[in-house]
Amino acid sequence: MNTIRSTTLAAAFALAATMPLSAQAAEAATWSQKIITPEIALKAALAAKEACQKQNWQVTVAVTDPSGLPLVLLRDRYAGWHTVDAAIGKARTAASWRESTTSIAERAKKPGSGDEAIVHLPGVVVIGGGMPIEAGGQRVGAIGVSGAPNGGNNDTCAKAGIAAIEGELAF
Repeated sequence: MNTIRSTTLAAAFALAATMPLSAQAAEAATWSQKIITPEIALKAALAAKEACQKQNWQVTVAVTDPSGLPLVLLRDRYAGWHTVDAAIGKARTAASWRESTTSIAERAKKPGSGDEAIVHLPGVVVIGGGMPIEAGGQRVGAIGVSGAPNGGNNDTCAKAGIAAIEGELAF
């Protein structure tokens, strides 16, 4: 009797292992994500850079995918070397935390908030100028601007970049 039961169970497990996953099970094992295209990322970067140029600010603008990997990097001729890493870091930080680097910086300043350590993580930049780019309720990228006189001015240029592509991201 035990041999028959063992053989039946083994056959059932073997059959189950060869059966394709149901659509529902396959769906639970994966996800789909919208990601900003390089062309739209370039349009956002150009608009952000132009907004800063109107104020005579020499900046670097980085636009990343939702994971923080750069898609586009634009640097004004006279933007300092440090603005390159800072712009990428701001975009990466905004993508990772799903919020602006200005709001992250504000939280990190508050003693006892538990967020003070954020500023010491490698690659994290918590100075104004980084913002997530969202469409249809999900993050599709991020933008980082560095080189304007202060974080608020970098934020202004980043917002101009996002505003330039909002109509194309509606879905």
